[in-house]
Amino acid sequence: MNFARLSLLSAAALYMTVPAVQAGPIAYGICQTGCNSVAVACYAAAGVVFGTVTAGVGVPPAILACNMALGVCSAACATVGLFAPTP
Repeated sequence: MNFARLSLLSAAALYMTVPAVQAGPIAYGICQTGCNSVAVACYAAAGVVFGTVTAGVGVPPAILACNMALGVCSAACATVGLFAPTP
């Protein structure tokens, strides 16, 4: 019984020395801002204003590539910024 209590106290003491870790919503926002900035630059390089093109039949392939890159970047932000621990 004493060994169990000692183990519990040791675990509690160890837990108290570990710094708190939280998800990083600020890091996520910064990452999303970076993704959107690159998407705006990609659209500008294609000669189009970001946010004015719908995914229709006549969309240039460059815009579709920009949209795909934005999706990949946003997914990476969600994985890293929201689920990875940030000290």
